[in-house]
Amino acid sequence: MPVVRERRGRVLIARLDRAEKRNAMNGEMTRGLDAALGELDEDPELWVGVLTGTAGVFSAGSDLRDGEHNDTERGGPYGLIRRKRAKPLIAAVDGLAFGGGFEMVLACDLVVAARNASFALPEVKRGLLALYGGIFRAAHALPLNVARELVLTGDALSAERAERLGLVNALCEPGCALDEALKLAERICSNGPIGVRASLRVLNESIDAGDALAWQLSREGGEAVRRAEDTLEGVAAFFEKRTPRWKGR
Repeated sequence: MPVVRERRGRVLIARLDRAEKRNAMNGEMTRGLDAALGELDEDPELWVGVLTGTAGVFSAGSDLRDGEHNDTERGGPYGLIRRKRAKPLIAAVDGLAFGGGFEMVLACDLVVAARNASFALPEVKRGLLALYGGIFRAAHALPLNVARELVLTGDALSAERAERLGLVNALCEPGCALDEALKLAERICSNGPIGVRASLRVLNESIDAGDALAWQLSREGGEAVRRAEDTLEGVAAFFEKRTPRWKGR
């Protein structure tokens, strides 16, 4: 299975496990993650979730060759991006979290990162747009000009800088992100679950209430990008491993 589930007491671990494709999300992975998060939602014995990847890579985002079925009824893209969750979800990031991978991190509540982790929204390098909330969620999680830097350059943000800027809650050595995330999960589990969930709801829903316009603008921006000649050129250049030849139309 490309998404492996494991229970550690009251904590559910969901591991993205398609390392040969840098854990790029396709329909099968989306269904697996949606099912894992459904288990977290519905099982009263589970209080916290941890989302992680494999050694050296969290996720490279959508599989551009096989990413046409990445939407779910309950959670939207990847089964996670627009999911209404009652229980905390921690991202344990070892290695790169690019594109949709970073957008999954931004959809979580807390972030633990190894020092070899990096975060990026590289869509503009391919003439595309980050459609899964990354643009405005980056602006929630980071200083505005840093979010602009990520969105407009497509360049990566190191784990150390992300920790200094407040995106990352805990920084650790490579290979230790899951263990550190589990420690954080246990700290949460030591508290009253009803109070935790009520607090999380206040935090997340107050932010989500202001995001309706941002989602609308993302849809409109996505339509404009899809109609552009540069979009085909950017994707072709990515697969052909060459520099795109932009036309601005």
